[in-house]
Amino acid sequence: MRTFRPIRPSRISEEVTEQIKQSILFGDFKAGDKLPPERLLAGEFQVSRVAVREALRHLEKSGFIETRQGATGGTFVTDLSFAHLADAFLDLLLAGKITIPELVGVRILIEPQMARLAATKVTPKYAKQLKEALASEKQVPQSLVEDLEIKTAVHFILAEMSGNGFFEALIRSLMGLTRRVVLDVQPDTGVVHPAGMHHPIVEAVLAGNEEAAYAAMKKHTIEFGQNFIKMERDFREKNLQF
Repeated sequence: MRTFRPIRPSRISEEVTEQIKQSILFGDFKAGDKLPPERLLAGEFQVSRVAVREALRHLEKSGFIETRQGATGGTFVTDLSFAHLADAFLDLLLAGKITIPELVGVRILIEPQMARLAATKVTPKYAKQLKEALASEKQVPQSLVEDLEIKTAVHFILAEMSGNGFFEALIRSLMGLTRRVVLDVQPDTGVVHPAGMHHPIVEAVLAGNEEAAYAAMKKHTIEFGQNFIKMERDFREKNLQF
């Protein structure tokens, strides 16, 4: 187990944050593990409980830990996901640092290459997942959330198939941001993302045809992107009228 070292007087909570984060990243604390109580951490770091509490708040906001209430509660290490990266992109969008057309432009650049890579890594497992995802798209969704889950499944499978963790993180973050915008606008997804748009992509990937997969995904991202930009523009203009 990693031994924590005493903290310098300056930047106390930041150093506590960094040491705990490193312990999580290096595997001293794994997903699901419970951190020691604030009192014990304060004693080991030789700092105040206020500094420890501030560090834990920062780590929770960053997605490294979560706090649970009740008799069996405490502070637990989370299984790091891509959600917080998507949240960071959402903050940039809300702050006006990035725009919907820029989001679409990045997807048009990245996702065709993702499909091309996926076409080189088809396995029976992935083929089954893609076919099941396509079949689910024929169902009538009971809610917008379910519709989004169904229509993003193919993208997530292809992202995993790409075999590049950093690539997958970007794709999942871009898809997460797209999802958040759609949930805010509450559009008719039959117009923004009509059924059947993924069929040519999956067909090309399953055939192992890299160039056809690239072309099909590029066509899809351009068409969806145009619908997505119009959706957001119409929503913004409508709300400016009030």
